[in-house]
Amino acid sequence: MNTEEIYKIFLQYPQIITDSKKIKKNSIFWALKGKNFDGSNFIKNALNSGAEFAVTDNPEYKKSKKVITVTNSLKALQELALYHRRQIKVPILAITGTNGKTTTKELINSVLSSQYKISATKGNLNNHIGVPLTLLSINKSDNAGIIEMGANHPGEIEQLCKIAEPDFGLITNIGKAHLEGFGSFEGVIKAKSELYEYLTKNNGTIFFNKDNKILSSLNKGKKQIAYGTSNDVYLKGKIINADPFLKIEAETYEGLKIEINTKLTGDYNFENILAAACVGDFFNISIQNIKKAVENYIPVNNRSQIIKTEYNTIILDAYNANPASMTASINSFVKSHKGKKIIISGDMYELGKYSKEEHHKIIMLLKNILNGNNSVKKAIITGKYFKEAYTDNIKQSEILHFNTTKELETFLQKESYKNYTFLIKGSRAVKLENIVNSIP
Repeated sequence: MNTEEIYKIFLQYPQIITDSKKIKKNSIFWALKGKNFDGSNFIKNALNSGAEFAVTDNPEYKKSKKVITVTNSLKALQELALYHRRQIKVPILAITGTNGKTTTKELINSVLSSQYKISATKGNLNNHIGVPLTLLSINKSDNAGIIEMGANHPGEIEQLCKIAEPDFGLITNIGKAHLEGFGSFEGVIKAKSELYEYLTKNNGTIFFNKDNKILSSLNKGKKQIAYGTSNDVYLKGKIINADPFLKIEAETYEGLKIEINTKLTGDYNFENILAAACVGDFFNISIQNIKKAVENYIPVNNRSQIIKTEYNTIILDAYNANPASMTASINSFVKSHKGKKIIISGDMYELGKYSKEEHHKIIMLLKNILNGNNSVKKAIITGKYFKEAYTDNIKQSEILHFNTTKELETFLQKESYKNYTFLIKGSRAVKLENIVNSIP
C-alpha cells in the first residue's frame, strides 16, 4: 500500500502507536524492528486490544484485511509523516543542540501555548522514530509545531529536517557529547550545523544566541533573530540572581523590560530562558504572558530539579551528562548556592576514545574546587569511566570514588549529613536518581 492510501486510513484513525502495550481503540499499530525485537510479533495482540489496523514490512503477517504491508516499516512511517506535514502546512520550529534542548523546547512550548494552540515533542522523543510520531500528532487546527531533534551520528539532523521541513530553527549550543558517534568535536559542530544549513537553503528563520561564538560563526542564514546580552539583539537579557533559582531581566527590541523569577536552577539555564523569551516575542506573545509562562514552568524528569529532604537540599540533574553540561553544572553550583555543599558526579557516556581524558578533566576540576572553595566539603564520583580516569595523584580523602551507584547508596545511608546542598549530576545510564532516598 502506498503513502497516499495509508494516509486516507490515518485520517480516519489519526493515532499511531508503536508499543503494543499502549494500544488504544481506533488506533493504528505500527510494527517496527529493533536490535532485539520485531514489532510484527505483536500484531495479533495489538488488533485484539483495539487497534483498527497494523502496519508491517513482514508479508508473513498479512493474515487479515486489517494488516497493511509496506516495503520498510520505518521508512513508510517517515514518508507518512512528511506527507502529513505537507498537508497541514503548519509552521514548524526545530530545536537541536548538545545541552538544554528539551528544557528549551518545554519553555518555548509553555510560552507559545499561552496564546496559541501548539503541538510539541513529548518528552525527548527526538530521533528518527520520535520526530515522525510528533509530526503525525500535529493537526491543521494547531498554530505551530515544535520538533526536538537529537542525533549521535553525522547526517541525522539533515535526515530529520527532510522529514519535518522546519520553517524555523534553533541550536541551543554545541559541546562535547556523543563523541563516539561523531568522531570528534569538529564532527559534533558539523552535525549540529545541519539544521542551519537546511534553513539557509530553504529560506528559513534562525534563532540564535549571539553570545555563542560557535553559533555566530556557523549562522549564514539570511533570516536571523538573535538573543543574548549585547545591545544589538532582538531580545536582550541579564542574570539578576541565581541562588537558588534564576532571576533574570529580559528586554525586547522595543525597550520593554520585565523581571522573570524562574523555578530553574543554574545560570546555564539563562540561555534557555532567553531563547524562549525571544521566540515568544517574535511570535507576538505579550511580555506579561512570557513572564507568566516561564515562571510557571517547573522542571521534571531529573532535569535541574530541586528536592527538599528532611535535612538537606538536592539539585538533581541526572537525566544526561557530557563534558560541557557537567562543567557548567559544577561551576554554576559552586558559584550560585550558599552554605555547605557536596558534589556527586556520575559517568558521562558515549565519549569513545576521549572518555578517559574528559573524565580526568572533571576530576581535576573537582580537585581544584576542593582546594580553593571552603563551601564545597566533599566531592564524590561514581562509575567505571571515572575509575579509569582516577589516577594515583588523586587521594581517596580528596575525592571519593565508588564503582557503582549501589555502592554509593550504601555509603550515603551510613552518613548523617545535615544542612547540606547536594549537586547530583550524571548520565541517565548511571541512575543517580536512585541515591536521592539515601540522603537524609
